[in-house]
Amino acid sequence: MYVLIADSGSTKTDWVLLRGTQIVKRVKTIGFNPYFQSIDQISLEILNNLRPHLIEDLNKIKVIHYYGAGCSTFENCKLIEDCLTITLGVPKINVSHDLLAAARALCKKDFGIACILGTGSNSCLYNGKFILENIPSVGYLWGDYGSGAQIGKNFIKEYFEDNLPSDLKKKFEKEGYNREEILTNVYKKNMPSRYLASVAMFVGKNKEHEFVEKVLLDCFDSFFVQLVNKYTDSKSYKVHTVGSIGFYYKDLFEKIATKHGYKIGNVIQSPIDGLIDYHSQVK
Repeated sequence: MYVLIADSGSTKTDWVLLRGTQIVKRVKTIGFNPYFQSIDQISLEILNNLRPHLIEDLNKIKVIHYYGAGCSTFENCKLIEDCLTITLGVPKINVSHDLLAAARALCKKDFGIACILGTGSNSCLYNGKFILENIPSVGYLWGDYGSGAQIGKNFIKEYFEDNLPSDLKKKFEKEGYNREEILTNVYKKNMPSRYLASVAMFVGKNKEHEFVEKVLLDCFDSFFVQLVNKYTDSKSYKVHTVGSIGFYYKDLFEKIATKHGYKIGNVIQSPIDGLIDYHSQVK
């Protein structure tokens, strides 16, 4: 049986076509978030950049397992389901939150705290089958602690308040950043969280700088305070994380985890391989 699996964050979507346990095809498209994109925007991307890669096998696909950012309400799940139905016409479509994807990929069948640290952030307490507790994500304006969006936002704030050391400020402006460019991207263009997370790439290139390291540590500290410490008996479980931020800053993330009394478990860049294993075993 052919199965299509999708793991979609706010920046990119990984698609994998399976035939039994065999990987037939891998495709990448932009990320989707039904809080910020319309059914037309999402459908157009699927039609232009996914469907052509699947066209030879499209009538063989029996089910789609889609895990996505923003798929935390019935309305948002229905929007994604409608997009997939319109564009791909697959008879069975399961839409779930990307947090369940993270938990299944990270914890397998064990208890643990599963975290997402990418463009945005989220976390949950997982029992090996279900999400037991979740502190709701409220996006980059009021949350997304420890994420690329928060790192970018906090760094920009330091820039606007003229707190950056002169050498770092010169590097930042040499990359093309300035007040007007930043404000235009954040307030006038689509998907400002992606733009903020892109600033985190500059931060990453300068993570050895003492000032930058403090910005990163402060962001990770806020993540543990707001999105880990509040779970029931939280220190009884390992903390696992998926996403580019947790992956590339593993050493700093682990430093803050130790400060708060936690042990780090699995740290992976993307959940897609874990989801492949999971759905290859589930009948």
